[in-house]
Amino acid sequence: MSTDSATALADEFLDVIATWVPLEATFAGIPGHDAELPDPSEAGHERLRARAADVLARARASDDADRVTLGVVAQQAEAMLAQLDARVVEFTLADPMFATAMSHLAFLPQLTPSGERAEEDFLTRLAALPEFYASLARRQGAGLRAGRTPVDRMAATAIAFVDRFLAQERPFPQQLAGDRLDRLVADVVRPALARYREFLATEVAGRGRPDDQPGLCWLEDGEAHYAALARAHTTTDHSPAELHQLGLDVLARLEDEYADLGGRVFGLTDPAQVRRRLRTDENLRWRDAEEMLETARAAVARATAAAPAWFPRTPSAECVVRPVPEAEAPVAAPAYYMPPALDGSRPGVYYTNTHEVRTRDRFIAETVAFHEAVPGHHFADSLAQELTELPQLRRIAPVTAYSEGWGLYSERLADEMGLFSDDLMRLGMVAEDSVRAARLVVDTGLHALRWSREQCVEFLRTRTVLSEVEVQTETDRYIESPGQALAYMTGRLEILRLRRFAEERLGSRFDIKEFHGVVLGGGPLPLNVLDEVVRAWVDQCCLP
Repeated sequence: MSTDSATALADEFLDVIATWVPLEATFAGIPGHDAELPDPSEAGHERLRARAADVLARARASDDADRVTLGVVAQQAEAMLAQLDARVVEFTLADPMFATAMSHLAFLPQLTPSGERAEEDFLTRLAALPEFYASLARRQGAGLRAGRTPVDRMAATAIAFVDRFLAQERPFPQQLAGDRLDRLVADVVRPALARYREFLATEVAGRGRPDDQPGLCWLEDGEAHYAALARAHTTTDHSPAELHQLGLDVLARLEDEYADLGGRVFGLTDPAQVRRRLRTDENLRWRDAEEMLETARAAVARATAAAPAWFPRTPSAECVVRPVPEAEAPVAAPAYYMPPALDGSRPGVYYTNTHEVRTRDRFIAETVAFHEAVPGHHFADSLAQELTELPQLRRIAPVTAYSEGWGLYSERLADEMGLFSDDLMRLGMVAEDSVRAARLVVDTGLHALRWSREQCVEFLRTRTVLSEVEVQTETDRYIESPGQALAYMTGRLEILRLRRFAEERLGSRFDIKEFHGVVLGGGPLPLNVLDEVVRAWVDQCCLP
């Protein structure tokens, strides 16, 4: 056994994460990396891998009594190793949440440097973009020559993203003293991006995988890498085949709810007809962006007012609603959430995508707001940030199954809380359940079962009510983020299982506020660690 303390290991691994993704570290308030960009080179990732493997070995050997923190450290290290070993940086090109080239264009403009030191760090970061993009091109070129090719269509999508970014008069809207930012963008950043665009256009485009080979399973050792990524994202040992079947089972159970709510809203009880109506009725789309934003704001306000009856604590940070920035909107997810800054300088932000707004579904608006904002990600992320007695890793660890599982759990919880404005919006809740269940099917289909892109598209068209633009963007998202989409339904089902366990064991002593306090009271936890925490709480409640 080792005498390494759990807190020391957590702090050490937090620095490993910050070195790997320094921009995310800045948003999360992790100090010491604000002037840095990631090193995507082979050598840089080998150094990260060595550090992660060392921390993992010491966490497994530690005799510290804080098994929860050690469990978080171990899972985070294993997840990083899975990502590094799969070499996803080499063939992930376009998605603004998962492709490192595009994520920097999406999120660097959203930084708000305050003070001279922060402004200098921001400018230093921008000045490093030429070497970052050159190193990334070298890494992706080497992967291409080794047969680790991206899906060809994603090169065109990435080129279009860069073109939109460069077309902006001021792609970085920050207001800094003097004209150094404008000169740096003109003389350094724009030429660097133009060179990376040229690399994509001349060396990548036309050499990638076709649409009938979009999954990780088409690459060398891809099936093994995907199984590891599935474990990392779900924090379970479910195989891809088991997750595929789980998704089919959940979809089957949702048919009764489609029939019930469809009958009340449309007078239709055939689930396929209900989905067709939701998908084709133009009256169920938005009139304009302002209507979308106002509906989201009203849902967040309603949930915020009701929360004290269901939670022992509510976040001190505000949650605001904003549209997805214009440059990333065409390829961005329908919605996402950015946590508040630890120092209070930035609120939590729920971004909703107003791109091609008249093609987007109005009936899912409340469900998505409850998932992304209140009581979903905003509660989980903001309350975790307030747990200052815990190591910082425990407060911000990216445990996908926990965070997305809680977000999806929050959708059904909102129904229990009486937050939906009508049955049409509740039908939207069922429709969103279909998407998350379908993700289990199509993600495993693409990356383990050799589905074509068109198979994924057709399954989503048939079994969900996603609009065509969302079917296309979601499919490309799953292609570029193997395993991530598995976390939602897996996490929610596990939280529900733990709730049922607690309800059965405690009977009349079960308190929903206390249960939520336990689930949200330890920061983001791997599902197996959350199981231990809930069981310990139940055992304590059962003491005479």
